[in-house]
Amino acid sequence: MRPGVPLLPPPGARGPDAGLELFPLCALSAAWLPALQLVRRGSKAVTRHWKAMHFQRQKLMAVTEYLAPRPAIPPGCLPPKKETLEEDNGYVRLLRRQVEEVLRDNRMIAVCHYNSMPGEDMVLMRHYLRKHNIEVKAVFPQIARPVLSQSKYKNLLPLFVARNILLVSPEVKVKEMLRVLKGVPQVNLLGACIDDTILSRQGVENFAKLPSLEVSQGQTVGALALLPSQTSSLLQRGSAHLTALLDQHIHQLRAGEPGGPTEPSPTQSVGAQ
Repeated sequence: MRPGVPLLPPPGARGPDAGLELFPLCALSAAWLPALQLVRRGSKAVTRHWKAMHFQRQKLMAVTEYLAPRPAIPPGCLPPKKETLEEDNGYVRLLRRQVEEVLRDNRMIAVCHYNSMPGEDMVLMRHYLRKHNIEVKAVFPQIARPVLSQSKYKNLLPLFVARNILLVSPEVKVKEMLRVLKGVPQVNLLGACIDDTILSRQGVENFAKLPSLEVSQGQTVGALALLPSQTSSLLQRGSAHLTALLDQHIHQLRAGEPGGPTEPSPTQSVGAQ
């Protein structure tokens, strides 16, 4: 309601109080309205203008933008692939031949993981092992794995994954090898193949605790020789006991009849019959 405009009664109303009787609430509310009302026009207080995206966000959006894959080309439309056979050079064949000779000519083959160590320590380890006729062979996994996969040592393939060295010997020198490796922490024993038997690290340690082959053979021969001797004594025990009883019986008979004729022995009676 605009200020200063009188409240007029509706048409047809008569009397001075006609407007108040018909519109009492409107008259009371108009008395409390302010004399001046302000209507705000124009822009809003919070207006968001367009702002360029930061260049880092632009890069991120460009990198993470989804790119639909291209439709696959039918195999019939592709050119035929040319199979290229990779031939090994002479040096690789030589190294593989050396690995084959090492596996064939040695009874003890120990696989160890080799960590970096000073050259002097490596020379000392080779020297101590060579005293016991144990050689150190450095092999590469890409050279040894093809050879092992085609031999009876293919179960050793999981051990050739990194830098490996082989401790080989034509004789079984497990105790000496473990004694030398105990002082070289950079070389870790992974497993071994002894007399065509693959052993783990714990198996190698248990094998080292066994007596030597000569001692085991002596114990076996002694045990085998004891059985026939016991069997022979058991077989002779009955006849010997029977002979002793007969002799005792004859002595008793002779002692009971001093003047009488002697009783013939069982052997004589058997001969007379």
